[in-house]
Amino acid sequence: MSRSYFHLHLVSDSTGETLINVGRAAAAQYEGVSAIEHVYPLVRSRAQLERVISEIQAAPGLVLYTLVDQELIARLDEACRETGSPTLNVLQPVHALLRSYLGADSTARPGAQHMLNAEYFKRIDAMNFTLAHDDGNLPPDIDEADVVLVGVSRTSKTPTSIYLANRGLKTANFPLVPSMPLPPALAATRKALIVGLIASPERIVHIRQNRLLSLKADDNSMYVDRSAVADEVAASRKLCAKHRWPTIDVTRRSIEETAAAILDLYREHRLKFIAT
Repeated sequence: MSRSYFHLHLVSDSTGETLINVGRAAAAQYEGVSAIEHVYPLVRSRAQLERVISEIQAAPGLVLYTLVDQELIARLDEACRETGSPTLNVLQPVHALLRSYLGADSTARPGAQHMLNAEYFKRIDAMNFTLAHDDGNLPPDIDEADVVLVGVSRTSKTPTSIYLANRGLKTANFPLVPSMPLPPALAATRKALIVGLIASPERIVHIRQNRLLSLKADDNSMYVDRSAVADEVAASRKLCAKHRWPTIDVTRRSIEETAAAILDLYREHRLKFIAT
């Protein structure tokens, strides 16, 4: 199938994360079409906007924006009409709904969602904790962690841990190695949610082979042997079942999807823990 391309301009007075996520989520629904992204963060002055407009004029396409300054919005809309580039203020429909429901007008504050509040510092604390307790470095008191991820090598424990930390959860992860016994504290904890990450042996072998290739290491080992990996996965399933730890198959899941499933499990776990 031949693939077509279009220019997607994302203009933000903040970091641009909202626009990037919205643009990619929408574009992903169209097969055979790819967006050439042009991201312009922290656009807060007329001079900055004029530079953006010159880029749009050079490569017309769709323009999504999250600006709150009405003068900048008017200028961008005018320039895009001249180039035939459709525009959409991504936050406008949400603001309209909130204004109607709350009966109040919003205050134009660029980047207001990134204020240095308690939630922000909670995420920083969680990130520091997670980085310090990666790949088997469990805290002395395991209940310092909100979540502990366990699984054989190459089941995305580290990137999932970092994603969860960015959502404010202190996350440790522990590799399951056939000859390595579990720390007694891990099996005994009740406060921390322990989740087993599993994947198909084929998927794990593929990732491990790529890993060894990047390291220019010998791939003639049990580490990438299909039968040995299948035994590892089976053993990890049995271990999680024994301890009644929930498992998530990450074979066809993105990091975001895995993290979303873990967040659901964590909410249920916290309710049960508080109830007891």
